[in-house]
Amino acid sequence: MAPSSPHVLHILVIIITLDFLANPSFHPQLGLGFASASTDGFSLDDNELVDTLSFHGDYSPPSPPEPAPPPSPPSVSCEEDLNGVGSLNATCELSYSLNFTDDVYIGGNGSLYILPGVMLSCPVDGCSVTVNMSGEFRLGLNAVIIAGTVFIEASNATLFNGSLINVTALAGPPPEQTSGTPTGTTGAGGGHGGRGASCVVDNKKLPEDVWGGDVYSWSSLGEPWSYGSKGGTTNREEDYGGKGGGRIGLVVMNSFELHGNLLADGGEGGIKGGGGSGGSIKIKAPKMSGGGNISACGGNGFAGGGGGRVSVNVFSRHDDPKFFVHGGISYGCLGNSGAAGTFYDAVPRRLIVSNHNMSTDTDTLLLEFPNQPLWTNVYIQNHAKATVPLLWSRVQVQGQLSLSCGAALSFGLVHYALSEFELTAEELLMSDSVYGSLRMSVKIQLMWNSKILIDGDGDAIVATSLLEASNLVVLRESSVIHSNANLGVHGQGFLNLSGPGDVIEAQRLVVSLFYGISVGPGSVLRGPLENASSNYVTPRLYCELQDCPEELLHPPEDCNVNSSLSFTLEICRVEDVRVEGIIEGSVVHFHWVRTVDVQSSGAVSASGLGCTGGVGRGRFLSNGLGGGGGHGGKGGSGYYNGSAIEGGVAYGNADLPCELGSGSGNDSLPDATSGGGIIVLFPEELVYLVYFILSVQAVMGSLEHSLSSLSIDGSLRADGGSFGESFRKQADVITADIGPGGGSGGTILLFIHTLALGESSSISTVGGHGGPYSGGGGGGRIHFHWADIPIGDDYMPIARVEGAIHVGCVLNLHTIISLGLARGGIGRGQDYVGENGTVTGKACPKGLYGIFCQECPVGSFKNVSGSDGALCRDCPSHELPHRAVFISMRGGVVDTPCPYKCISDRYHMPHCYTALEELIYTFGGPWLFGFILVVLLILLALVLSVARIKFVNADELPGLVPTRRGLQIDRSFPFLESLNEVLETSRTEESQTHVHRMYFMGPNAFGEPWHLAYSPPEQVTEIVYEDAFNIFVDEINALAAYQWWEGSVYSILSPLAYPLAWSWLQWRQKMKIQRLREFVRSEYDHACLRSCRSRALYEGLKVAATSDLMLAYVDFFLGGDEKRADLPPQLHQRFPMSLVFGGDGSYMAPFSLHSDNILTSLMSQSFPPTIWFRLVAGLNAQLRLVRRGHLRTGFRSIMSWLETHGNPTLSAYGVRVDLASFQPTACGYHQFGLIVSAVEDGSVQPSVEGPYVSLLAEEQSCLLGNGRKAVDVLQHKRVVGGILQTKSLQTLVERKTLYYPLSFVLHNTKPIGHQDLVGLVISILLLGDFSLVLLTLLQLYSISLLDLFLFLFILPLGILFPFPAGINALFSHGARRASGLARFYALWNIMSLVNVIVAFIGGFGHYSSKKHPNFQPWNFSMDESGWWMLPSGLVLCKVIQARLINYHVANLEIQDRTLYSNDPDMFWQS
Repeated sequence: MAPSSPHVLHILVIIITLDFLANPSFHPQLGLGFASASTDGFSLDDNELVDTLSFHGDYSPPSPPEPAPPPSPPSVSCEEDLNGVGSLNATCELSYSLNFTDDVYIGGNGSLYILPGVMLSCPVDGCSVTVNMSGEFRLGLNAVIIAGTVFIEASNATLFNGSLINVTALAGPPPEQTSGTPTGTTGAGGGHGGRGASCVVDNKKLPEDVWGGDVYSWSSLGEPWSYGSKGGTTNREEDYGGKGGGRIGLVVMNSFELHGNLLADGGEGGIKGGGGSGGSIKIKAPKMSGGGNISACGGNGFAGGGGGRVSVNVFSRHDDPKFFVHGGISYGCLGNSGAAGTFYDAVPRRLIVSNHNMSTDTDTLLLEFPNQPLWTNVYIQNHAKATVPLLWSRVQVQGQLSLSCGAALSFGLVHYALSEFELTAEELLMSDSVYGSLRMSVKIQLMWNSKILIDGDGDAIVATSLLEASNLVVLRESSVIHSNANLGVHGQGFLNLSGPGDVIEAQRLVVSLFYGISVGPGSVLRGPLENASSNYVTPRLYCELQDCPEELLHPPEDCNVNSSLSFTLEICRVEDVRVEGIIEGSVVHFHWVRTVDVQSSGAVSASGLGCTGGVGRGRFLSNGLGGGGGHGGKGGSGYYNGSAIEGGVAYGNADLPCELGSGSGNDSLPDATSGGGIIVLFPEELVYLVYFILSVQAVMGSLEHSLSSLSIDGSLRADGGSFGESFRKQADVITADIGPGGGSGGTILLFIHTLALGESSSISTVGGHGGPYSGGGGGGRIHFHWADIPIGDDYMPIARVEGAIHVGCVLNLHTIISLGLARGGIGRGQDYVGENGTVTGKACPKGLYGIFCQECPVGSFKNVSGSDGALCRDCPSHELPHRAVFISMRGGVVDTPCPYKCISDRYHMPHCYTALEELIYTFGGPWLFGFILVVLLILLALVLSVARIKFVNADELPGLVPTRRGLQIDRSFPFLESLNEVLETSRTEESQTHVHRMYFMGPNAFGEPWHLAYSPPEQVTEIVYEDAFNIFVDEINALAAYQWWEGSVYSILSPLAYPLAWSWLQWRQKMKIQRLREFVRSEYDHACLRSCRSRALYEGLKVAATSDLMLAYVDFFLGGDEKRADLPPQLHQRFPMSLVFGGDGSYMAPFSLHSDNILTSLMSQSFPPTIWFRLVAGLNAQLRLVRRGHLRTGFRSIMSWLETHGNPTLSAYGVRVDLASFQPTACGYHQFGLIVSAVEDGSVQPSVEGPYVSLLAEEQSCLLGNGRKAVDVLQHKRVVGGILQTKSLQTLVERKTLYYPLSFVLHNTKPIGHQDLVGLVISILLLGDFSLVLLTLLQLYSISLLDLFLFLFILPLGILFPFPAGINALFSHGARRASGLARFYALWNIMSLVNVIVAFIGGFGHYSSKKHPNFQPWNFSMDESGWWMLPSGLVLCKVIQARLINYHVANLEIQDRTLYSNDPDMFWQS
């Protein structure tokens, strides 16, 4: 733009060139500005102190040297003239008030103290009081200095609380050639820093065109030293105007403390005179503190006076004194006070214009701004109204230009549209303000309830304005930027329209170069204006073109405001656009925008802003009947009273549509409908998150720059305009006017890479509804022009469609894709519907089909290009393996064979076999695999058996037992017959001194440990002290008890791994018996024995236990010094004698009779030892078969064996043995054993009356009390002790444990021989068991990892331990060790059944479902009913192993099978 005058233009070019050389960043542009501004709505720093270095971007010539100061007048004296004390060259204290009538100069090299309450007064206009002290100046508490001019210069200065320097209304004459004093009798206020107010009402002028006294002394703003001006009067005869304010100057070399007041206000004018303007105050000091008041306000009056000028040049200000430069109150027009003055802070170079929240229409003039150094900040606030009244002006500040709290700032000459203005600043802060500009350049622009109004005045030369903000532009609280011409808003940071009422609008609007734009809820970006005047600049629409304008498909790369283009609103080169409000325009253009995010409350709209005519305009009749506009489809026809009219024609290219929709064509009607406008988007990514209303032609992207992503959760509409109904009531009948046809739908042309339609979203190009009896508009056109569709492995879905496209009704996605239409509008009367439009897409490559180029359905392939779904053909079903389903392939399937996958990860490609099936079919199938496995197991078992025989060799045979002094002993006795097999260890001396054997009670378990009964038995009462014996019992019982943690470990291990729990119990029992032996042998002092020799030698007591560690006993021996002939007793004296069985009848601890040297020696007194050995061997062989839980049956066979094999032989020697049950413990534990008694006659059974029972009670404390008879015991309802007979066995009660069912599988049996064969079969089963376990693991792995985990760890690894336990047992040396390890192996084997049960449960849970959910119709179900075979094989294998282990253990422990002979003679002969 340029001025119209060539001469003015020439001058302007020279000025611009010089200014550009001084500041290259300045690019002037012409324009007009009108205005106002400001509040404290933003939390930005005030930049109190900034860098004081000069701004080097501008240049100005150096300042001339300062003139020499005038000579000072003679000073008054302290004592003579001032009535003080002291000297001005030392210290002068003034304690009396003084009145002066002329100027006073007080100077000296000392200090001046004006004491509290003292007043120095010179109440004469322009009277001067000057103080120039080299020392300190103090103005005491409530002290006062009054004069027209007060100037103080000192080293330090202090104004105490209540002190006052007052020059109010004592001004001298103002500077010459100024117009601060108003003329006439209007009672206007005086002017100085701001104009004086005027209450004159002139209808021909604007309020801001009327003022009182004018401003002056702008050039001395940094060091003001002018008097204020007098106010005007309302009476020609008498001057009622208030006087101007005086001058105050303070120059302090070090520190200035201000706790008092500095007043240079204008004088009051009352209701008949205008107020005087404020004076001048300047302060210069390195350091300033205190919170006093500094005021140069205008005086009140009929019209208020303007504010004065204040300047502070202080480097360090510790406190914040209050500064007042506002105008005076206007009594004649309260809303128009005097204009504010100026406050200049010299060190930070900050100018503040504040009117103290006093409303005014009077301006504070801001003239030329300095360019070296630049001002840092300019604050116009608190309803101050400032203006820059220049035809050409440039306002440049280094920091912030702030307008707040209702402030206003105007630029240019209002009545001259050719005014030119440029603003350059770091920040522009506006609040509650109005602001006008044509060219503005700032870093930050903040607006709070503010306005920027740009008036082009209809002049095309100045039709373009430019606003630049490099960092931030924020509009809040209904702030407005308005231009009735062209407007460009450029920036590099963020543009934020915060909320309701925030608007940026122009006839043609360009917003560009921002990093981000946020259009908040209720805010608007608009171009063109609503209800624009006819003289406004109006953009042209290309309504008569069938083809779209070139710039829609190939837009220019720059972002300049170009009136030749068709865009009315352009957003160009912006990273992110977030829309929660409205973006509205006839032709909206998004160019080089990365993301557009339209939220639920946002809209981008061109509704009703298109053409009322156009290529496909509707036709109409004179009565108003019309047809709809056409575009993608023909417009609907109108019919009324026999009259008919056709709609508009269809036009445009369906494969690349880019045209405006057409309207009804009847411009004469106020309700004429319009077609859609145009929205052009070229972003890299476009996100429409919710309601997006378009009655437009929408083009998103371009041929060169396609959208990266389009995501819609709301609606994308390019609908035509509809006729608005109007009704009128006539005789209570509602009738409707005949109206024009509906507008046609626009165009949605999407140049995009990806599309995402949310669940509630829709895309529509519906034609508008016509009026009554008129036709509806034709549908528009929708085209998806996919850019760079990736194929093959690079393919990514380009469309995610969960919403709908309206094509006559809301259909699902597949229906929409197949129809590919856009609905036409309907008529109001007879439903004269316009034709549907078109929905098209770019042809899809191989493997993809449909408008959205999606992959062909699973199970189909496409090997040609095109979008028709029929091109996707079904894959051959015979190529699909068992347990497989067809799958999709990235980029679609382009040829056969079609890809597939197994229905589960447990199946393996390519045949979808399980791991087990892969193994089986690798070796030729189930039968061949089974045959190979059996042969392999047999071979491995043979090798294992041969290795076992060679390794074990003769260790499985029992060791040879040497004869005892030529005694013939059967070498086939098993190891458990007696410890007396080792004859060389016989201790004859022990048997000769043995007195009695006392058995421990209890099973030696954690819950019921061993314990001895109190009170010594009768047999040892002669050799022990009873009290000491009871103490010994206490100590031994305490040692026999277990710690709590030992039982806890056993309780934890029992349910998890019972074999380990049993091993733990064995270990702790072994430790316990060792501890008891050690205690009796070396720790106990044998104090209970009467023998001194036994106590001295720690002899006489011995603790021993059976090999199963379940039975322990204490043997009592003579010490040798008792001198008793009846001790020790002979065998017949001990009858009847009890022998308790070891063990508990369980698999791991069967019943057995323990016979040692002592017992063998005693028995040899009645019959040969060989008889005893054979009896013990046979009895133990029979006791092995007695099982816990089946005691009645087992003991019945024992009783029978004793009667048939034992007692007939023993009776020849006068001895008889009977099976007995002893009194149970408190916990219910029974002990069983034999009663050995003497027989007078072999045919007579020994008596079991009182003495026998008494003796048993004394020895064992397990029978009934003394004096009871055995008959009483046998007749008791419940057998608690005594000889077991057939009748008493019926009352025997057994406790059954959790492991009782296992006794049917694990139990001791008779030997069967064929030990090597049994070992071979066990080896085969052991290897087969391990093989089945591995195969089951593979099967469970095919089911799920959870089932595999449960199979392995419930019980923990119990399924794997039988194999190493079995190998260890088979390769063990010695029959005793081998049998113990075999029993341990049997425990692991039977406990692993729990893991097998888990395998059953896992398999049943998986295979109970008939069909996998991913099976497809062309596939068939697999019969997997054989899943149970492997677990069942494991169960069978383990049960057989258990039986064979029983035989194997019997073969190891009973190598003489004649022990089980039914013929007594054969038994004894062997």
